[in-house]
Amino acid sequence: MNSAETQRFAKAAQFKKSRLSEGVGNCVEVAFVEAVAVRDSKDPDGPVLWFTVEEWTAFIDGVQAGEFDLL
Repeated sequence: MNSAETQRFAKAAQFKKSRLSEGVGNCVEVAFVEAVAVRDSKDPDGPVLWFTVEEWTAFIDGVQAGEFDLL
């Protein structure tokens, strides 16, 4: 996906953040559009990270399995 396509998708996307992050300033937002887009909620016009659905699913599975727990 080139830069123009990335920006077009990011502007049209419906980004959402976790309800658990309400009132918290440090969070990310996620949008599902042909791929999965992730951005910093404090900088909605900033960079967007793009993942395939398969990559995002593997990440979520890893989070749920505790693979990223630091403690």
